[in-house]
Amino acid sequence: MRFYWLTLGILGVWRITHLLSAEDGPWNMTVAIRRKAGSGFWGSLLDCFYCLSLWVAFPFAYLLGEALKERFLLWLAFSAGAILLDKLDSKGPDPPIYFEHGGDDHVMLRKDESSASGINLNTKT
Repeated sequence: MRFYWLTLGILGVWRITHLLSAEDGPWNMTVAIRRKAGSGFWGSLLDCFYCLSLWVAFPFAYLLGEALKERFLLWLAFSAGAILLDKLDSKGPDPPIYFEHGGDDHVMLRKDESSASGINLNTKT
C-alpha cells in the first residue's frame, strides 16, 4: 500500500511541477503566473524544474508522511522521482549516426607551397 502512495505522490509532484514550469495551462493561466513572477526570485523558481519540484514536493510529503523522518525522506524522494520522470519525458531525439559535410575529401589537409607551384624539391640532379 505504501508503494501506491509513493507512486501517486511522484506522479502528482511531476504533474504540478511540469504544469507550472513548462506548460501554458488552461486559459494560459500558468503563462500569466510566470509573467507576473518576472525575472526575480519567483520567476527563476518557476524556470527551474529541479528547484520547483522541491517546493511542490513539500506539501505532498507533509500530507503523506507520518513521522518527521519519513516526511523528510518522502520530500526528497518525490522531488527526485519527478525529476527522473521529467528526464524521461524530455528525452530529445537520438543523435545522428552519421553526418555529411560539404567540401572536398582530400587526404592531405594542407599542401606545401612548392608542390602547389609545380616545383619538385625532392629530385636529385
